[in-house]
Formats: sequence, structure tokens, C-alpha cells
Amino acid sequence: MIRSYDPRTGESVGDPVAPTSDGEVDAVVLAAHAAGPAWRSAERAAVLDAVAAALEENAEDLWRTADAETALGEVRLRGEVGRAAGQFRLFAGVLRDGGHVEAVIDHATAEPPVPDLRRMNHPLPGVVGVFAASNFPFAFSVAGGDTASALAAGCPVVVKAHDGHPRTSELSQKVIQSALPDPALLGLVRGIDAGRRLAGHPAVAAVGFTGSIPGGKAVQALIDERPDPIPFYGELGSVNPVVVLPSARREGLAQGFAASLTLGTGQFCTNPGLLFVPDDVELLTSLAEAVTATTGGAMLTERIRDGFLHGLARLGKLTPLAEGRAGEGAFAVTPQVFTTDLATFAADLPALAEECFGPAAVVVTYADPAELPAVLDRLEGSLTATVHATDPEEAREIAGALLRKAGRLIWNGWPTGVAVRWAMHHGGPWPASTAAAHTSVGAAAIRRWLVPTAYQDWPAELLPLELREDNPLGIPRRVDGVPA
Repeated sequence: MIRSYDPRTGESVGDPVAPTSDGEVDAVVLAAHAAGPAWRSAERAAVLDAVAAALEENAEDLWRTADAETALGEVRLRGEVGRAAGQFRLFAGVLRDGGHVEAVIDHATAEPPVPDLRRMNHPLPGVVGVFAASNFPFAFSVAGGDTASALAAGCPVVVKAHDGHPRTSELSQKVIQSALPDPALLGLVRGIDAGRRLAGHPAVAAVGFTGSIPGGKAVQALIDERPDPIPFYGELGSVNPVVVLPSARREGLAQGFAASLTLGTGQFCTNPGLLFVPDDVELLTSLAEAVTATTGGAMLTERIRDGFLHGLARLGKLTPLAEGRAGEGAFAVTPQVFTTDLATFAADLPALAEECFGPAAVVVTYADPAELPAVLDRLEGSLTATVHATDPEEAREIAGALLRKAGRLIWNGWPTGVAVRWAMHHGGPWPASTAAAHTSVGAAAIRRWLVPTAYQDWPAELLPLELREDNPLGIPRRVDGVPA
């Protein structure tokens, strides 16, 4: 049985939930698959807007249910419901724009003799399996970006609910289903064995995942066992390095770091786990003071708490820089920051650069910024990388090194917070994600669930509307090499 626990008390929440049996997984996936053809040809934008409205209308019940299982509080959870609704509205706009199909027409020519060619993206011909995250019970769970983007693409979805918030997952599913033309378009399964069955099901055409590196590797291994390989889009671990250069403004720097580090008890995939700073006693003192003023909190699950403590033990060889105030709750942890010099850090790579999921970071001091690029080149991939400086030229070589290591580069800011916008990229080189060319947040997330088809000398009557000569949908296209 699956039980969720209140992180504040450690007590179970509600009745235990039964895991989904193999037969039940098959029934859910096949029902979703059967609902797919009608959905692919449906007017989906209006439905996505209706889903957004349903989430907002049920925000009160949603946040209260999630708070009992996550202790994240009303402000955070209401905001997250709003963000989830915003993702569905974003993809409604993507569908109305039509650019996601990437329609291209190259007319036939006599000299040289070339056939008429037309290409566009279509939805994957199957079900998208989604493995929900623990740290965002709405924005990266049943109502999250993988679900929104896959439904927008025209794919039915089956979500493997996270064991940490099963009641929230079930309620989210019901709210979304209330706005769908066929409830089978969004299925839900529970339990580790159900996740295995889902990843290997022949009707599943792709899998999205948000979670840990071990969890992502486990899902990838399941997919590798399939007789037919399918795409796996996983968001895994990230340390999100931040480089403070000598020209950086110091005012508010320490406070910004401490706030970003401890936001949500450090349970953000964009948590700044590495901070490179000049070897400056005054700066280190201000960082220590800012961290000391923070307060810990309850982590989402006992397992996440235990993983954080294991990570702290690994960092224990370093010099402690600061420790925040102890948090309250059964799964509470305390913010901790360690420090070391650049040479020592480099000598113990990659171990010292492994993610410690939670409110912990390593502050690495350097004497000469010219020594940084060689060390940054040895870091593994991250979702983000940040530079603090006032002189762009001073940062040029650093920026080049970080460009190779992260999917989003930030100037004089902090990485926590991922805007749901057209231009957002939330991905990065391994182990930040399994497919660095793709994003799990933003308009481009829909591309994961699309495949291109080219039509050569195809009859006009059989062409999709997007590729017909008169462009009845009025979508952006490229015709004979020219945007039209």
C-alpha cells in the first residue's frame, strides 16, 4: 500500500492507496491509446483553456489537499496551481499560433528536376508516459508541464503518480478530466511496479520524467529493455554553478544567495549548489552571516530528508562556512554551506560537484579568475549557470565555459524560479537532462511529443490543412525557403 505523510508531523495522511496492478495499468494505457485518434484531430486549444480554468476554480481544494501531503503552505501551493494553469494557457496559445508544426513547402522545379516536398510535425502515434516529481505537486506532477505539452501536441497521457502526494495526484487528475472531452485522455497509475509496466508498455510512445539521477537511470534501463526503443526525456540532477567575478556588485549578493539556496527548503532543481567567489574575507563573512540568518524546514518525504543527510556526510570533509537555524517538522533539515579553495575542489572532482538535493552548497574560493574556465570545463551539465559581474568583457571566457555546461545562462540573478514563457529552456547536458536539445518548460516543450513527416508529390486532397496551398489555418510557414 502507498501512504503519504505530513512532513510536519510524520503522520500518515488519509487512507493508504493501493498500487496499480499490471492488468489495471494495461487497461488505463489502452483506454488512453483508444482516445488518441479523436484527440489528435480535435480543436485542442479551447480544451486547454478549459483545463486552466478548472484548475483555478478548484484551487482551494487543490492547495489544501497538497498541503496535507507536502507542508508547502498556501502561498506556495496557490501560486503553483496558478503556474500549472498558466502552462495549459501557454500551450493553448502555441496551438493557435501554429508554428509548432514547422510547416515547410518546397515546390517542384523542372530544372533541376525536384519533386514537390512538404513537411510538418505530427503528434507521436501513441501514449506519453509521465513520471511525476515530488517537489512540485502541481507544476511538475499530474497537472505539470509534461502533461500540458503532451496533451497540446495531441497525445493522450498516463501519469505515474509520485508516492509522496497520491491524494493530490488523484484530485488533480479529476479536475483536469472534468474539462477533457474524454476522461481516458489522462490516466493515472501508482506504485513502482506500475511505473515499470508503464515504461515498457507497447502503446507508450515516449516517456517524460522529473526526479533524481538514480530514478532517471532506472527508467532509462526499463526503456532500454523494450523491443522498440522510444524517446526518454528526463530531467535529473543539477548543481547550477554561480560564478561571482571580482567586478560584481557586493550589495545584496550574500542575501540573494542565501534566499535562493533555501527557497522551498532547497528542494528546487535550480538550487545554487556551487558558488565560486574571490578569496575575500569580507565577502565570505557576509555569505556566512546571510546563511546563518536562514531557517531550515521540513523536506517533502523521509526519503528526501535521508538523501540530503547522506549528501551532507559526503561534504563533511570540507570546511564548514555557515549553518542556518534548525527547521521544525518530522522531516526537518538545517541549511549548511561548506567552503574550499579552487585547487582542492578541482582535485576532488567530480565528487565535490555532485548534487546534494536540499539547502546545502559549496563555496569555492579562487585567487585568479583566469583559473576558473579550466575547472568549469570539468563540471557536469546543469540546468542553469550564473555569472555575477559588472564588466561583460571580464566574463567573456567564463561565459564561454558555462555555455557548454548549462541550458540557461543568468546574468546578475539567481537560478531559482523558471518562467513559463515562449523563450524558456529548462534542460541541459547530462545529468541535468537526458536530451539537452529539449526543454520541459516553455513553449518548445511541445516538440518532445512531435515527429516530422514529409509528403512528396502528395495529392492536394490528402494533404493536411497545414500544408495546403491556400494555408486555410493561416499558420506561419516557410515556402520555397522564404518565411510566409
